[in-house]
Amino acid sequence: MKKFLALFALVLATTFALAACAPAGEPITVDSNTIVIDVRTPSEYSEGHLDGAVNIDIQDANFGTILSQLPTDGEYVVYCRSGNRSAKAVEIMKAAGFTNVVDAGGVNDASTKTGIAIVQ
Repeated sequence: MKKFLALFALVLATTFALAACAPAGEPITVDSNTIVIDVRTPSEYSEGHLDGAVNIDIQDANFGTILSQLPTDGEYVVYCRSGNRSAKAVEIMKAAGFTNVVDAGGVNDASTKTGIAIVQ
């Protein structure tokens, strides 16, 4: 029974991990009030980013300081390369009191979900 439960737990954990990594097909509404934030490095940003996105590098020592200058009640869509850094940035933003933050995942998924083109 213990082996069965361990195997079941492993299958369940793997299923949830794969589901969390899969791009959600839900569109993200972006309007003139929405600030789109690319949390990648400046060099990654220059290689291609969503048109109109602001680059705030999560790895920059001033990330928290820059966030503190933004209104916490604004509308934000956050993305990165694969979705890992954007998830971390959204977590940081919510902990800092931001109330309307959406994690769009990786840059390609973010482009698909928002309908915003990737530009250089």
